[in-house]
Amino acid sequence: MIKALFSLSILILGISTSFAQTEFPSRVWHKGNIYTTDGKAYGGEIKYDLDNNVVQLKDQTVETFTAANVTNFEIYDEVYGGIRKFFSLPYAVGSDYATPIFFEVLTQGDDLALLCREYIATDTRGMGGYGMMGGYGMNPFYGPQSMMGYRLAFKYYFLKNGKIEQYNMKKKELFEMLPGHDEEISLFMRKNRLEYDKRGDLLRITAYYNELN
Repeated sequence: MIKALFSLSILILGISTSFAQTEFPSRVWHKGNIYTTDGKAYGGEIKYDLDNNVVQLKDQTVETFTAANVTNFEIYDEVYGGIRKFFSLPYAVGSDYATPIFFEVLTQGDDLALLCREYIATDTRGMGGYGMMGGYGMNPFYGPQSMMGYRLAFKYYFLKNGKIEQYNMKKKELFEMLPGHDEEISLFMRKNRLEYDKRGDLLRITAYYNELN
């Protein structure tokens, strides 16, 4: 009887752990730091909400910061591993008036940076589908992301010449965003079998473009 109860406890723990490991990153707490516009730094457990452009800090209590009073924050992603960095940048969403919102910085050079904003989308393709941007190495954050009818998706942006431009995942548009090295980029993409609409591939392409410059 005791052995059976122990086995059941292990099974329940395994199920709970498995669920925790497949939770969306924005729905769990991560260790990290928040840097505010008044020059202060705060460390602790952090949860972010890009839909509402707020980030929360949990210590003795839970404190909420908006993109208007935060310059940047960084987290160690407890779900998928790795340091992730987010910056508050002015951007016009649905109007001509720019307000500070959070962008994740995937890679940056002297003249150009690749940014993204994640969101949870309804998965109309059923369970077991892949996240919008496919795979990236062995890190599951860039691979299958479909949970109970929802999936992790991304919108991508390029920051260049002080202006943020959304990238709509079209091959022709990629070369317009990264001008001046069409032949080199085409060869690099063919040689490494990179796609123009996958997160990890876009990161590698942009990093290579910055090296060319």
